[in-house]
Amino acid sequence: GYDFSSGEPQVVPELASKWESKDNKTWVITLRTDAKWSDGQSLIPQHVVDGWKRLLTPTTAAEYAYFLFPVKNAQGFNQGKIKDFNEIGVKVTGPDQITVELERPMAFFPMLLTHHSTYPIRLDVVAKHGDKWTEPANIVTVGPFNMKVWEHDKQIVLERNEGYYGKKPPLKYVVALMIQEVSTAINLFEAGKLDFVDEVPAQQIRQWKGKKEYKSIGSLVIQYYGFHTKKAPLDNVKVRQAIAHAIDRQEIVNILSAGEIPMTSFVPAGMFGYEADRGLAFNVEKAKQLFKEAGYGEGGKAFPKFMLKMNTNENHQIIAENVQAQLKKNLGIDMEVKNEEWKVYLKTLQNDTPQLFRMGWNGDYPDPDNFLNLLTSYSENNRTHWKSKEYDAIIEQAASASEREKRKELYSQAQKMLLEDNTALVPLFSSVTKYLVADRIDNFPVNVLGNKRFDKVSIK
Repeated sequence: GYDFSSGEPQVVPELASKWESKDNKTWVITLRTDAKWSDGQSLIPQHVVDGWKRLLTPTTAAEYAYFLFPVKNAQGFNQGKIKDFNEIGVKVTGPDQITVELERPMAFFPMLLTHHSTYPIRLDVVAKHGDKWTEPANIVTVGPFNMKVWEHDKQIVLERNEGYYGKKPPLKYVVALMIQEVSTAINLFEAGKLDFVDEVPAQQIRQWKGKKEYKSIGSLVIQYYGFHTKKAPLDNVKVRQAIAHAIDRQEIVNILSAGEIPMTSFVPAGMFGYEADRGLAFNVEKAKQLFKEAGYGEGGKAFPKFMLKMNTNENHQIIAENVQAQLKKNLGIDMEVKNEEWKVYLKTLQNDTPQLFRMGWNGDYPDPDNFLNLLTSYSENNRTHWKSKEYDAIIEQAASASEREKRKELYSQAQKMLLEDNTALVPLFSSVTKYLVADRIDNFPVNVLGNKRFDKVSIK
């Protein structure tokens, strides 16, 4: 986990009691010996190895498998080139110890292991229950809460884990309601039926600003529009560059009015590697010139109508309508806008990526690697269909570089390739988390990574 008290997130021990490396390439991780699963079994190092094996196994088809590609032979195993998991650089080397060998040095490797995709797992439970292993009656966990109820698409109820190795949470239960419309959630909050709402729509910010329940915090979250770089008419790089130049991000954040930071960089503001002037800035003349060079606009052929798709959300709709108007005004482009419910939208992105799509990235760990490795050719989270071995090599070199300035220079090169030379996506802004917390709640956890841990939350 992380400690955010000093401002800069610091990795802190939880299931691991310590981790050591002399060269940043071979890591020895010692697990605590008093952690037990919710069915009473002790946590052992093999459960960590099992979790990594399941993440990397090709048939799991995990979107986050690439998180472990720094581990020796992990990428080859995930891509089916290596069949024997014993060749992977993770071994149980003691009753409370695993040793990890990486492909190359990586000083921030422990940060990767704070992400839930790398957590330990009980393969016996998965084998016994199949796809139903995550149902409340079947799942076993090792955190401060156990899952008591999961009514799909309706609610989850967490219950305090009385066998937790750490300090027991003050709350016995946490009830999380799944609510599609944010306005519905706010109505429930006003009626005292909810203690927390994690997003305040732009049109309601003025109403809530200044009230004690309203809170905001800058976050390592970036919102962007991704291009399907192989699908006409956005397969032309000059068209993509023209669109990027034709969008005024300041106009968007003015509408949202909660302190968002307009972005042309893909590394969010407030993080090492952020460059305010990297990417394609708003410039209508340049946009028109590139559009003309692509054969469209004044004196050229008419540009075909194309589609922007996004997941259903009030703020996403406001932004899309603004961009739609900007592109019409600045380039004479007609862009259709369509929204889909989240689950449907994720399937659309995977199976038939739209010409233009809305997406955001919430930092999993506070390093530019987490944002820029998203666009590597082997990342399952890369929906742009843009692939570059040269880009992959830069990202891998930057991850293993020990000098901060060298890393910064490499990430700058990578961003130039991604945003300016190829324009695989258009960053819009880095977010501010705007949320409501009932006055009766103490120690509500909000931080730059958006992690929500309820184990210290209490009710007055």
